[in-house]
Amino acid sequence: MKTLVTRQFDFMGKRRIAFAVSGLMLLVAFAALLFQTLNLGLDFTGGTLVEVQYATAPSLDAVRQLLENAGFRDVSVQTFGASTEVLIRLQQAFDPDVGEQVVSMLRDAGEQVELVRAEFVGAQVGDQLRDQSGMGLLVALGVVMLYVAFRFQYKFAIGALLALMHDVIIVLGAFALFQWEFDLTVLAALLAVIGYSLNDTIVVYDRIRETIRKSRIDDMPAIFNEAINMTLSRTLATSGTTLLVLLALLLLGGDMIEGFAIALIIGVVVGTFSSIYVASALLLTVHLDREDLIPPKKEADDEEEQLP
Repeated sequence: MKTLVTRQFDFMGKRRIAFAVSGLMLLVAFAALLFQTLNLGLDFTGGTLVEVQYATAPSLDAVRQLLENAGFRDVSVQTFGASTEVLIRLQQAFDPDVGEQVVSMLRDAGEQVELVRAEFVGAQVGDQLRDQSGMGLLVALGVVMLYVAFRFQYKFAIGALLALMHDVIIVLGAFALFQWEFDLTVLAALLAVIGYSLNDTIVVYDRIRETIRKSRIDDMPAIFNEAINMTLSRTLATSGTTLLVLLALLLLGGDMIEGFAIALIIGVVVGTFSSIYVASALLLTVHLDREDLIPPKKEADDEEEQLP
């Protein structure tokens, strides 16, 4: 009768390599955010949005080139649902006649096109969205830290918070590095990354806490390896199925949710890495030990309520 052997990976033995990889990614992310900055979308910068309906699917590059040659600045052209519905973003002051001007230029180029809507997003609205979204991210991280500290122990909270910040910064850095447009859908993806990564981290932390309490040894790296290996199949299965859905969204979902899908794909990959390495290895850095998880013994009630 064959015995089933489960392979054990020495994750904690490679933690210094993992820290070096994380440090490099963070360095690149900070450099991109500092020197290139985010390519903020119309939701944050303000400008004009024009939606048009074509008779047949157009060439988006040709539409963009036509508008840029006509003097429009920072033109973004993408499909909106069907391939014949096109969304044009212009980062410039709003003109009530801009929709008709755009349609007139496209018709002069021989296109059969109708104006659906022309809207303006003011700079003040963009500033409010930027400030409120940043505050929302900070509040989410703060609530996460309080939750983990209450459920586990403050050292777990430190590890979880640093791991989440690690994930968010790397996603932001990727968007700054490749100059992908950062809009409200990407912001929503960032909040989803926080939730996904936290869920993964909580599963690992719960198993680490349980293994520490049951184990009779004091070798923390060995205990952490055992706990992570026990949750590894669940972590990889969850990440794998999530990535399949996100790849389908990226390939078939159209331009409107492309940024959302890209942000989540990066977030899931980095979040899985940080749950296994960053969040867990940081517990060794802050010197988590068995005593941290043993509740203090209750003192006898008033010295066993001294009898008179």
